Amino acid sequence: MRPRAINVKVKENYILEIAFDNGELKLFDVKPYLEHIVFSELKDKEKFKKVKIDGLSISWENGADICPDELYNNSVAI
Repeated sequence: MRPRAINVKVKENYILEIAFDNGELKLFDVKPYLEHIVFSELKDKEKFKKVKIDGLSISWENGADICPDELYNNSVAI
């Protein structure tokens, strides 16, 4: 069963701190995604800060989201 994101905190430089339901705390770098059209408006830091938990993963008000597997597998343990 894949770990589910249960908390998200915005850090400096488009980094997110994600807590997962398996007890892991990881950092996820959103910068590589900001060049994709759906993520580009998140360059506005006020919009970026509105990230929220959404089901198994995270999303923003504009509909941008990260695949749960990608979020977990491409984040770095703290």
